[in-house]
Amino acid sequence: MAGHDNGSVLQFAPFQSSVDEGFWHRLSSLKLNQLGIDESPIFITGFYAPCSHSQVSNHLTLLGESLPPEPSAQSSHLSLRSGNRNRCSVPGILYNTNTLESFQALDKQSLMKAEAKKIWEDIHSGRAEQESSVLSRFLLISFADLKSWKFYYSFAFPALVLDPPAMITSLKPASQCFSLEEADSLTAVCNEWRNSSTTADVPFFLVSIDSNSHATIRHLKDWEVCRSDGYKLLFGFYDPCHLPNNPGWPLRNFIAFICSRWNLQKIRFFCYREHRGFADLGLSLVGEALISVSQEWKLHKHIPKAVGWEVNKGKKTRCITLANSMDPIKLAVSAAELNLKLMRWRALPSLDLHMLSATKCLLLGAGTLGCQVARMLMAWGVRKITLVDSGKVSMSNPLRQSLYTLEDCLNGGEYKALAAVKSLKQIFPAVEADGIVMAIPMPGHPVPSQDEHDVLEDCRRLQDLIDSHDAVFLLTDTRESRWLPTLLSSNANKITITAALGFDSFLVMRHGAGPLVDYRSESMSALSAELGNFSLADRDKRPRLGCYFCSDVVAPIDSTSNRTLDQQCTVTRPGLAPIASALAVELLVGILHHPHRIFAKAEFANSMDNGSTEQPLGILPHQIRGSLSQFSQMTLVGHSSSSCTACCSIVVNEFHNRKMDFVLEAINHPTYLEDLTGLTELKEAANSFDLDWDNDIDDDDECVEI
Repeated sequence: MAGHDNGSVLQFAPFQSSVDEGFWHRLSSLKLNQLGIDESPIFITGFYAPCSHSQVSNHLTLLGESLPPEPSAQSSHLSLRSGNRNRCSVPGILYNTNTLESFQALDKQSLMKAEAKKIWEDIHSGRAEQESSVLSRFLLISFADLKSWKFYYSFAFPALVLDPPAMITSLKPASQCFSLEEADSLTAVCNEWRNSSTTADVPFFLVSIDSNSHATIRHLKDWEVCRSDGYKLLFGFYDPCHLPNNPGWPLRNFIAFICSRWNLQKIRFFCYREHRGFADLGLSLVGEALISVSQEWKLHKHIPKAVGWEVNKGKKTRCITLANSMDPIKLAVSAAELNLKLMRWRALPSLDLHMLSATKCLLLGAGTLGCQVARMLMAWGVRKITLVDSGKVSMSNPLRQSLYTLEDCLNGGEYKALAAVKSLKQIFPAVEADGIVMAIPMPGHPVPSQDEHDVLEDCRRLQDLIDSHDAVFLLTDTRESRWLPTLLSSNANKITITAALGFDSFLVMRHGAGPLVDYRSESMSALSAELGNFSLADRDKRPRLGCYFCSDVVAPIDSTSNRTLDQQCTVTRPGLAPIASALAVELLVGILHHPHRIFAKAEFANSMDNGSTEQPLGILPHQIRGSLSQFSQMTLVGHSSSSCTACCSIVVNEFHNRKMDFVLEAINHPTYLEDLTGLTELKEAANSFDLDWDNDIDDDDECVEI
C-alpha cells in the first residue's frame, strides 16, 4: 500500500444511501394521514455502522422508524435508536414536495448551504463535541406519487470544503502502525466501546495510547484532558468505507471540526472498521494528514462551501417503484383509501375513516338497489357488509344489477347473496362481506302450520342480524317485505334507511329512532351506545321522525299475487337505481357524522334552523323524493304516527312482550295490525261521515273563485 510520503490530496470515498421499503410506506402513511399538503421540513434519522466486510461498504440506511413516530409509539421508538451498535444514529432533514414539478424546481444549492451552515454552527457552538453525530448531517428531498407508488428522491451528505484541501502523508492498515501490545490494547478498548450501550452509537472519538502501550478511548469533549496527557493521540471515527486507499466520507467534516475547533495543522486519524462485529486492525486504517486553511476559517461568520449530492449512475435523482413488490391486497386497500384520505386534506378534515370502516351494514335485498348500495358503501370506506336475499341470479339481472355476470346465471343461477359477496371480494379483496340466503317473512303471506317452525327461525335469524349490525338498508322490491325489518330495527333502535323505486320516481328516507330506547341496555353495540350523548329529554322535546309505514292507513298486505308480468317485476328506468342507491349511502354517512346520529332532526336546504353550516357534509334530510320524468328532487319530512303498523309504541310494545308469537299473528292475519293500532276504527269512523252536497246551485254568480 502506498505510504503517500511525498504528500497528495486526501480523497474520501463518498457516502452511499440505502432506503428500506418500510421508509416509503411510513412516509406514504404520514403524508396521507397527517401532513396532507404541508411541505414543512421533517426531521428524520439515518443509521449506519462501521464497515464490516473487506469487499463491501456500509450505507447510510433509512428505515420505517427513521420518520417521526406516532405519539403512542414514542418510547419504543427511542429505545430502537439508543445504544444499538448496528445503528449509529445520524440526524437528517426531509423535504417532501406535493408535485413532481416542485421537486424538480427545488434549489439544491440553497438547501446544501443551509445544511452546511448548521454543521458550521454546531462546530462553533460546541454542540459537535457533545453530540458528534451532527457532523454527519444529511439531506433528503423527495416526491411521493401515491397514485402509482413511485418515489423520486435525492440524497446529500454535506461536507465542508477545506481550502486548500488537506494533504495526506501516510495511510496504512492500522495493524502496521502499532506495536503488538498497543494493537492488543486498542482492539480491546474498541470492542469495549462498541459493546457499551452508552457509547456503541457514538461515531467520533479520541484514542490515546500512553507510554505503557495502554490505549484509552474518550469522547470529543475530553479533548483538553487528552492533550494535556501528552500521549500518542488519534482522531477516530466509524468508517463505513471498505476501500484500502481511501477513508470514508465522515472524515471530511471531522477534519473541518478539528481544524476549526482546535486549530491543529497535523493530525493522525483512525478509520475504525470491523469484521464480524469485532475490531479488525487489518481492515482499519491509520493516516496522517496536513491541514492549512485560510484565516477566514477562524471566523464564525465565514461559512465554507459544501459538496455532497449523491450521484447514482451519473444521476442525482433516483426513482423507485413499489407497486410491483407490494401485496396486491395491501395495494388495493391503499388505492381505495387514497381518495378518502385526500378528502381530509382540505375538503373534509373531520371525515372519520376509522368509524366508517368499523360500521357494520346489513343490506336486505341483493338486487338492483342492493348491488349499487354495496359498491357505494365500499367507496366510502365501509368494510363490513352483509347481504340477505333468497333469490337466484337470472338472465335479466346482470345488465341492471352490477355485481352479477352471465356466469352467475348458468345452471339455474347462483344465489344472489352468495354471488354478490364473491363479486365484492373480487372488486376489493379486503372487504369483510357475508351472504345470507334467507327469505324475509311478510304480512299477508300466511304460513302453513308445517312451515311455522322454519319461518320463525328466519324471524329470529333476521333479528340477530339486525341486532349485530349498526345500520340496516331496506332494499327489497315489495312493501310488505320491509315491515318485519322495520319493526325489528325500531325495537333495536338501529339506523335504518329505505330506498324504494317506482317507474320513474324514487324514495330514499331514514327512519326515526324507535319509541322504546333504553341506553342502559348491555346489548347495544359500541356505535349505537354513542347515541347516549344525546339525552332522552332532548329527544322528547320534538316528535320522532317517521318510518316507511308511518304515512300509511292500511297494513302491509300481499302485493305479488294476481299480478301481471310487468307488475311482478321491478320495472324502472335504468338510471333510477344508481341515483337512489347513492343518496341512500350518502344519507348514512351524513347520519354517522352528525352529532345526534339517529336522533338528528330533519333538515332542509336554505333553512336557518338546520345548522347545516356546522355540518361538513351539509344538511341531513328525512326523505328525498325524486322524479326522473321531471328531473326534480325534493326533501320532505314525515313525523312518526301513533297508529303506524311498524314503529309505533303499541306495535313495538306488543312485539317486546309476545316476541315471535306476535310476528306470526301479524303474518297470518291481514287485519290484525290494523285492529291493534286503531286503523280499523279510524277507517270505520271515516266511512261513517255523511256528506250532504247541495246540488241546487244554478246561478253562476253565486260561485266564488278560490
